[in-house]
Amino acid sequence: MSPRRIGPFEISPIGLGCMNLSHAYGTPPPVAEGEALLLDALDQGVTLFDTAALYGFGANETLVGRVLKAHRHRIVLASKGGMTGQPVGPGGALQRVIDGRPEAIRRDCDDSLRRLGTDHIDLYYLHRWDKQVPIEDSVGAMARLVEAGKVRTIGLSEVSAATLRRAHAVHPIAALQTEYSPWTRNPEIAVLQACREIGAAFVAFSPVARAFLTGTLDDVSDLGPKDIRRSMPRFEPANHAENLSLLPAWKALAAEAGCTPAQLSLAWLLARGEHVIPIPGTTSRVHLKENLGAATVSPSADLVARIDALFDPARIAGNRYGAQSQVEVDTEQFGG
Repeated sequence: MSPRRIGPFEISPIGLGCMNLSHAYGTPPPVAEGEALLLDALDQGVTLFDTAALYGFGANETLVGRVLKAHRHRIVLASKGGMTGQPVGPGGALQRVIDGRPEAIRRDCDDSLRRLGTDHIDLYYLHRWDKQVPIEDSVGAMARLVEAGKVRTIGLSEVSAATLRRAHAVHPIAALQTEYSPWTRNPEIAVLQACREIGAAFVAFSPVARAFLTGTLDDVSDLGPKDIRRSMPRFEPANHAENLSLLPAWKALAAEAGCTPAQLSLAWLLARGEHVIPIPGTTSRVHLKENLGAATVSPSADLVARIDALFDPARIAGNRYGAQSQVEVDTEQFGG
C-alpha cells in the first residue's frame, strides 16, 4: 500500500499508538518488552509513532524518546499536550488535568521535549480542548511553538468539525485524531469530510475497538481493575453481551476476506479515504505483525458496505465514554 501523508510528512499507512506500553489497559508490560516492540515496529516499516504527556504521566514519552532517539531521522514523532498529570491536593499526587491555557501548553511542550530527548516534535496535538479556553487561544499558543521551531505541525484530538474549522482559521491543522472503527462511526457525521476539505489527515485511534473487534474479548470480567474499559459503557456486562451478538457475522466477513478480524477492521479504515491513518496499539509483537499485515488486505466495495450495515450505529449497545468523559470531548454523536 502506498504511503500516506500528514502535512509535509510521508508516513507508513499504519502507525503505532504507543499508549498501551505505559497506560490505560491495566499493568503495562515490562520495560524491556516495550523497548523490543518499538524497535520491532521500526524494523517492520512503521514511521509514525504516537505518544502523549498523559500516558503514564510522562513515562510513555520517556520510553519512546529513549528507544527511538537514535532513529529520530527515520520517524515522524507525534505527542500531545493540554491534558497531563499534574500535582493536585495537599499530597501533590498526580492527577489528570485538562488545561488549554497558553502558558500550560508552553509548559507541556517543553516538558515533552525534555522527556522525548528531542529538540522538536513533528506533530503536536491538543489532547483535549479545554472548553474554558477559546480554541483560538490554545491553537494560537501552539502556532507560536511552530514559530519557535519546537513543533513542526499541529493537530487536534476529539473535536467536532466546527471546532476544527475555527482552529484551522488560526493556524493550519495537519491532523485530527479521534476514535474510529466499524463500531465507532461518529467521525462519519462531519469530521472526516471536514478533514478532507481542509487537507488534514484523520488519525484513527482504537481502530480495533479496544480489542472488541479482534473477537477475543469474550468476558469483560477478565479485565484488570485498572483497565479503562471497566468505566466505558460499551464494556458493561449487559451491553457487552449484546454487542457480542455481532461478532459471529464479523468473523465470517473476515474469513471471507482471508484475514483476521483485527486486520479487517484496519483494512476497512484504510478504505475510508487516503487521508485516514489508523494507529493501533498493542503490547504484543505477534499482534503488531498481524496489524501491519492489514496493509495488504483490500476489501471490496460490497464487503465494506456489509461491514457498514453490520455495525450500523443504532445496533451498538452503550456509549463509548461515561458521562464525565463525554463532557470532556467535543465530537458529534449518533445519539450516544
